[in-house]
Amino acid sequence: MTDQQQSARCPALFLAAPSSGAGKTTITAALARNFRQQGKVVRVFKTGPDYLDPQILAQASGQPVEQLDMWMAGEAYCQQKLYEAALEADLILVEGVMGMFDGEPSSADLAARFNIPMAIVMDVKGMAQTAAAVALGLANFRDDISVAGLIANSCGTERHAQLIRDALPPELPLLATLPRDPDVALPERHLGLVQADEVRDELEIRFNRGAEWIAGNAITELPSEVEFVSAEVEAVEPLLSGKRIGVAKDAAFSFIYDANLRMLTEMGAEYQFFSPLTDSELPEVDAL
Repeated sequence: MTDQQQSARCPALFLAAPSSGAGKTTITAALARNFRQQGKVVRVFKTGPDYLDPQILAQASGQPVEQLDMWMAGEAYCQQKLYEAALEADLILVEGVMGMFDGEPSSADLAARFNIPMAIVMDVKGMAQTAAAVALGLANFRDDISVAGLIANSCGTERHAQLIRDALPPELPLLATLPRDPDVALPERHLGLVQADEVRDELEIRFNRGAEWIAGNAITELPSEVEFVSAEVEAVEPLLSGKRIGVAKDAAFSFIYDANLRMLTEMGAEYQFFSPLTDSELPEVDAL
């Protein structure tokens, strides 16, 4: 850390999994809602260029959700966003993408770079001691990551949980067991989660049910603190000063990143939303 950099400490946990479909978003949302109900400020981040999961997680946490992608945005951007979150949050949660070692950079790369302990989320339906073996293999695959333990999703009974718990070594504890509950699982369609605006009321019911899960079966205390250091980020030049930008936004046009809108503003532009579905004419703008 240089003399110009500052640091902030905040409890943090990185939720990763062996593959997609393990329940990362469901559990991240449930954790966020549980700690939010305790009066905590929870900042959630999503790994990779995903715009659906952040909508869900923002509603669950009541806070804006940033995407962290070291390839698209760079290490300095990710570092600064984590630092800014640590200044205001009581807890930082990061949801991984795909399997924890998939992609370049992967979820594990991001966790290793910022020293965030990982929790392995695994759907344990149809296995018991094997879940411990898989978790142990993931935890020891690389020596630059720290794994806090296993979260066993879709765990059938206490006996099921005990078999997994007994098979795990002391250094890799069973952090939580969550039951098979269709009332908590987030609604999906074939290419991913349903957009939050489509099912907002239904999501509230599922978030609150998930928070009940957490309170009774899972992580109820804040994880260990992580030190986050500010980054030296170049100032944005006002290259769009005085320009007006039209941004398509409606039920069909919703693939929008808040970071891109902020960048337009930082570059000096004003933006105005319009709807290709319902508007009869375009707004008075310099670009679309």
